[in-house]
Amino acid sequence: MVASTGFLQRQLSLVAAVIATAASLTVMSPTWAADPAGNVWPENLKGHGGPVKSVTLAPDGKRLLSTSFDYSARLWIYSGEAGMLLEPLVLIGHDAAVNDARFLPDNRAATVSDDSSLIVWDLASGNVLHRFAGLGEKVLSLEVSASGRYAAVASWENQARVYDLGADEPGLVASLESHRNNVNAVVFSPEETHVFTASTDGGVRRFDLASNTLEREIFSLGWGVNALKMLTDGRTLVYGGADGTVGLLDAETGFDLGQLKQHSRPVLALAVSPDGAHIASGGGDGLIRVYDRESQRLLEQFETPYGPVWGLAFTQDGSSLFYTGLDDTIHRWQVAPRKAFEPLEVAYPRRFQVADEDDPGALQFARKCSVCHTLTPDGGNRAGPTLYGVFGREAGTLKGYPYSEALLKSDIIWSEETIALLFDHGPDVYTPGSKMPMQRMRSADDRKALVTFLKKATKPFDPGSVENRTTGDTNQ
Repeated sequence: MVASTGFLQRQLSLVAAVIATAASLTVMSPTWAADPAGNVWPENLKGHGGPVKSVTLAPDGKRLLSTSFDYSARLWIYSGEAGMLLEPLVLIGHDAAVNDARFLPDNRAATVSDDSSLIVWDLASGNVLHRFAGLGEKVLSLEVSASGRYAAVASWENQARVYDLGADEPGLVASLESHRNNVNAVVFSPEETHVFTASTDGGVRRFDLASNTLEREIFSLGWGVNALKMLTDGRTLVYGGADGTVGLLDAETGFDLGQLKQHSRPVLALAVSPDGAHIASGGGDGLIRVYDRESQRLLEQFETPYGPVWGLAFTQDGSSLFYTGLDDTIHRWQVAPRKAFEPLEVAYPRRFQVADEDDPGALQFARKCSVCHTLTPDGGNRAGPTLYGVFGREAGTLKGYPYSEALLKSDIIWSEETIALLFDHGPDVYTPGSKMPMQRMRSADDRKALVTFLKKATKPFDPGSVENRTTGDTNQ
């Protein structure tokens, strides 16, 4: 592909800016507003059963929403005592990974998912108030307007959609087209008159909400744009690109207002502090960077060795950041006063990042199944139920797991034969309508190895068996 002159000029400017920043970088000592509520969240929030896709904090600083690959969202509530939390409210209703969430007025929340839908929740009860189906492709992110009336979703159907959630009959009010590829992010203007979208095709577009029309493409990066935020001034957009660029744009004209220190891999998450003084970016390189809005200088940098950063959210005072990624845990990094990196209490590599494994069946389980399933009775449910005792169990019958209607009505009994058929044909064929992600094992040897491993690893522990008396094997 031949790059345009404008694109090359922007790249050259970016290189020059990076060189200049590297040569003169002196990490500043930022000033931070005191947290008016005195909230001191724990450093780790544990409970999800899969990688955490996003995190967002309510304006009161006492409630936090997280979404996960485990098909759920969670509401975490700060109890008022330092480091103390109430039991999280688990929101289960999507049929695939939940990608993003936002708080709404009247103790409600909205979530979007790989299942293409937008769900509005009652946070008092955890019940679904409204569910709006998409067109079949994943919805990666959403944003809520300043008043909380409108929600816009970024869809991989090459469009953004806007819903009026404040109407007597909530529903779709605009479908924003004219994208050449997936839409990754969306934001509102403060006046709720315009919607801005960011797409894999590299464009940032400005739409008029009243007429449901594209005004213009205000910017083209030349690479995909993964993340987009509106700064608190209501006039400036910050974007994150697939080439690692973090940049600022005039929301009216698309004029380039400067590029910040570049990531070495795609930018996947952005956050703006409540006072608008700081911008944070998270990348596929595992780096989190915090910038001063006015000077555009790098203030602090944090590196997590545990994989990409998918979600970011500032605390009320901007002194800490919640961040999420491949880990099942939400972590809080204290940005200021700067706290040195301390090893996180998480297993690494992650359970699904296994490379060296003598048992080929264990390797297949780690790569194909372990993101969604555990093997032990106390391992709990992730995106799927625990497989402990799965052989001989009727599909859809394990207590405590919210099965799809397809499996609740299924007459499948899990056995060596049926599990092999599941991976031979794929869940979309063998268990159509279920929540299992589409995957197949074309190799009969791989299927046999997996079934052999599962037959042993999921066998309920019998303390009286000869094998367990001699080996001490507890399947834990």
